[in-house]
Amino acid sequence: MPVTKSAKKALRQSAERHARNTRTKALYKEVAKQFEGALASGDAAAATKLLPSVYGAVDTLAKKGVVHPNNAARKKSKHAADLKKVALKK
Repeated sequence: MPVTKSAKKALRQSAERHARNTRTKALYKEVAKQFEGALASGDAAAATKLLPSVYGAVDTLAKKGVVHPNNAARKKSKHAADLKKVALKK
C-alpha cells in the first residue's frame, strides 16, 4: 500500500483510469462481437450496417489513449477485410 500522499493519489488516479479504459474496451468488444456474429452468419448487409459503429468504437479507443493509433488502424483494416471476404463469397 502507498505511504505518501502523492502515492495514494497516484493509486486513486490509476484505479480511475483502469475503470475508464475497461469500460471503453468493453464497449468496443460488444460492438465487435455483434459485427463478427453478422459475419459468421454470412449476413453481409447487417455487417455493413455495423461497420461504422465498430469504426467509431475503435476511434474512441485511440482518441482516449486506450490503444495506440496504429493498433486502431490495424483493427479497422482487419474488420474491413473480413467484411470484404464475406461480401465476395456471395
